Amino acid sequence: MQVSQYPLTPSLAQASDFAPESKIWIYIADRDLSEQETEAMQSNLAAFCKKWTAHNQQLKARAELYAGRYLILMVDETQAGASGCSIDSSVHFLEALGKQFQVDLFNRMQFGFVGDEGVQVVDRQQFQQLLDSGKITEETLVVNSLAANKTQLAESWLTPFSQSWLKRLF
Repeated sequence: MQVSQYPLTPSLAQASDFAPESKIWIYIADRDLSEQETEAMQSNLAAFCKKWTAHNQQLKARAELYAGRYLILMVDETQAGASGCSIDSSVHFLEALGKQFQVDLFNRMQFGFVGDEGVQVVDRQQFQQLLDSGKITEETLVVNSLAANKTQLAESWLTPFSQSWLKRLF
């Protein structure tokens, strides 16, 4: 997948109808999703967001599948906050969605970066090998999958490896 196919940041980062402090969760699929899978999953995500509630209050939520690998869920908590139960319901929904599409969204040992072939995702061992071989350098842009709110998504989605949280792991 080529990075030029996608904007440099997910579109949720530009959602003007959501507060800058809107909470986000980022999940990484363990494989590339086809265009058909992406469209079907996006439809399921939109339906989930429309009915997602916390303490019987509708949550202002939106979801995006970015670059065929990243599932980003966002809630504007200025209107109603996501509670433990509502977060649990999102996790159960995503587990069922993953099962339906035969994709693992909960493997936290996958890391994204911008390489010669665009946005790529590799596991920890592959990332280490790319570092050791010099294919990933201090300047390589890596995906900040720990961005916690809309502002962080907009400002630090892609960060040089030397300034990223990944630097501490490797």
